[in-house]
Amino acid sequence: MRLGVLTSGGDCPGLNAVIRAVVRTVERRLGGEVLGFRDGYLGLMEDRHEVLTIERCRGLLPKGGTVLGTSRHQPYAHDGGLAAVRATVAAHDLAGVVVIGGNGSLAAARDLGTDGVRVVGVPKTIDNDLGATEVTFGFDTAVATATEAIDRLHTTAESHDRVMLVEVMGRHVGHIATWAGIAGGATIILVPEEPFDIDEVCATLRRRHDQGRFASIVVVAEGALPVEGTLTLPDPGLDDFGHQRLGGIAHALAPEIEARTGFETKVVVLGYLQRGGSPTAADRVLASRFGVAAAEAAAEGAWGSMVALQAGRIVRVPLADAVASSKTVPADIHAVGKVFFA
Repeated sequence: MRLGVLTSGGDCPGLNAVIRAVVRTVERRLGGEVLGFRDGYLGLMEDRHEVLTIERCRGLLPKGGTVLGTSRHQPYAHDGGLAAVRATVAAHDLAGVVVIGGNGSLAAARDLGTDGVRVVGVPKTIDNDLGATEVTFGFDTAVATATEAIDRLHTTAESHDRVMLVEVMGRHVGHIATWAGIAGGATIILVPEEPFDIDEVCATLRRRHDQGRFASIVVVAEGALPVEGTLTLPDPGLDDFGHQRLGGIAHALAPEIEARTGFETKVVVLGYLQRGGSPTAADRVLASRFGVAAAEAAAEGAWGSMVALQAGRIVRVPLADAVASSKTVPADIHAVGKVFFA
């Protein structure tokens, strides 16, 4: 069996562990060969690839990012993209392609499957927002990174009697903000699932400082939004792929909080720090399990499926179901955070 593999969308810790696991399973257990396509679907369309071997993948387990490179290009956004994918698959006599990606990348994989290209999906998003799997690799690392940053910011906030706004990733869901906020002892956590009232935020901060605690950490997901009509935020516009630009909400909130409370307010945007670096042990294990399961699914002809974690087990779900809905922060988890709010 000859199998293709690519990484698509944003990078995150654990991608190389998936690649390594796919290669080891195909080469050692199935006696096959893996071609890695560079820069996601773009490399598949342009037939830019390298042969991946166990030897080539040595040392990849703890390495962040992706050795194959990645991009947000998708076949259906390019004229002739589908035909180019079909041509590459035929030219190398590929049994199919393992696509490691998030919502958009797996939606494209679903459509490729409908158009006759054999694919198996592996869920990848540090936002942890794919509904068909309990958790995605990269999420644990992102939360650990954000938590460490919050821990460090407590001391500088306390030294200067400041409010610190810590902005983390979370386009449509607030999993990173919620988990890191709880773990880091945040004063307030703002997430997309629950619009915030800036007056309530400021009242909470004033109440905390009136009690003699002069430092507050506010964790805000980049996609958090105010209650309609309570605060006007600048229009971020769209990126080159039609997605709303996010990031910077903390910079918009800081002057509002400072003006309304009188407390010095500083901003830390963690940004790409959450994507970079070595994956945690939990992410290395999950990514390895996903990679092995994806190769086995391909060997067994389970095309059009995505591997997922459910109740501690790796299962297969149809790609159509995998991208059908986003997984928001459960109300009971967010409620835990509120217990510790000031």
